[in-house]
Order: sequence, then structure tokens, then C-alpha cells
Amino acid sequence: MMATTVELPKTAVSGARSPATGSKAGPSPSTARSKPSAVSESEDARLRRKARRRSTGRRLFAFDRALGVRWVAGADEAGRGSLAGPLVAAAVLFDLEALTTRELRALTLLNDSKQHSIEVREELFPIVLRTAVKVSVVSRCARSIDARGLHKTNLAALRDALLGVARPGCICLSDGFAVGDVGHEQRAVVNGDATSAAIAAASIIAKVTRDRYMQRADELHPGWEFAAHVGYSTPEHREAIQRLGISPLHRLSFQSTAYQQLAL
Repeated sequence: MMATTVELPKTAVSGARSPATGSKAGPSPSTARSKPSAVSESEDARLRRKARRRSTGRRLFAFDRALGVRWVAGADEAGRGSLAGPLVAAAVLFDLEALTTRELRALTLLNDSKQHSIEVREELFPIVLRTAVKVSVVSRCARSIDARGLHKTNLAALRDALLGVARPGCICLSDGFAVGDVGHEQRAVVNGDATSAAIAAASIIAKVTRDRYMQRADELHPGWEFAAHVGYSTPEHREAIQRLGISPLHRLSFQSTAYQQLAL
């Protein structure tokens, strides 16, 4: 088991780049206005989707501010559904009154970690660390999951992560499930990692932390290609299990078809 709490001084964060804008040429006075082509409509739709993605952070912080408190803590986990590797829970505490315009601009892309590429998650990771008041990370290994069960292990990890960042006057948010008594006001938010800035920030921390762990595990346990699938059930991962058997990182309590022909 690993639990880490980091309290960081507030520092300025460089602002996000503004999207480039272009001018739209008007129709020729000597010709009738033509209908936009399918290509231009498709491009317009792509730009609108891109603009919405770039404004997700503003929407998520609006949800947190509407809670009416200064301190908002959010928790989320990564690796709950994987065949191998740890379950990693993270919690992030934001001081909404202390966040500067520059910091909020740097978090414009903040969203559920699953909605981002590896590159964007890695870009957001240090920004969350700099702008959060506290960050807590809790890890539960495969043997712990096998012994206690996935759901109990998950709730306990989320609870411990929140306890690592909570402070008087805060509200504690979790993604989907109430996690038990944390000594502070608590709320489970459905689709929380796409709704709350604090939960989304926690999802970034949990996902990047776990992915980095699985990349190191790939070097220690070659053959299963953990760096590629980070422990999740892919055709390549299942084929490796059939060929090599299981590693010390695999969860034996999972009723996976990948295990059916193995003498476990």
C-alpha cells in the first residue's frame, strides 16, 4: 500500500495558448452567395468541437463554485477494471478563492482523463500539482484487491485519498460512489470526472501516476507489454497471458476469459 500527500505552495502557471482565428472572406459582389460545401461544414463542426473541448475547464469550475464553498476536494481512481497492476486513487483540493485568472486559463483543458490523449494528460499533470493546495495519491496492489474485493478496495482507496487532502470547511466529492465517512460534507457526483473540476483533476493525477507505474512495470516484467495496454484486457494482453501465464501484477480474483485455460 502506498499513500502520498503533497502540499505545494501556490505558484503562477503559464496561460494556455489562445486558439488562432482567421478572417472569413465575403462573397464576390458580382456573384450570388453560394452554399457552403460539405468540406467547410465539416471543418466548422471540427472547430466547434475543439472550442468546446478548450472550454471544459471553465464549465467544470463553474460546477464547483456553485457548491457555495471555498474549499473543494475531489477524488477519482484509475485501474479499477484492469486485469493487472494496482488500483490508484487520487484526491485534489482546490481553494477556489485563491485561484488566479492565469491559473484558471492554464486549466482550460481540464476534463475527464479518459477524454484526453497521453500528451494532454502529461501536460495537465504538473499544472494540477502547481494549482492545487493539496494532492493525495493512494495505491492498492493486486494482492490487496484479491483479498478484499475490488469494490471495497476502491471505496477505501478513494476515502483514504480524500482524508489526505480534506480540511475544515471543505466539501468532498467522489466520482459515482459515496465513499464512507470522511468527517466533512460529502457528495457523490454521477459522471463526476466530466462534471467537477476537482474530480477531473484527481482523474488526471490518478491516470498519469498509474500509467507511469505500468511503464516501469513493463521493464521489470517483459513480455506482457504492460506499457502498451497498462494492464487492461486487450487482445494482445490476453494472448500474452495464454502464452506466458500470469505475472505478479495480475489480479487472480477477476473472472476473465483470459484466465480460463490456465491452471491457476
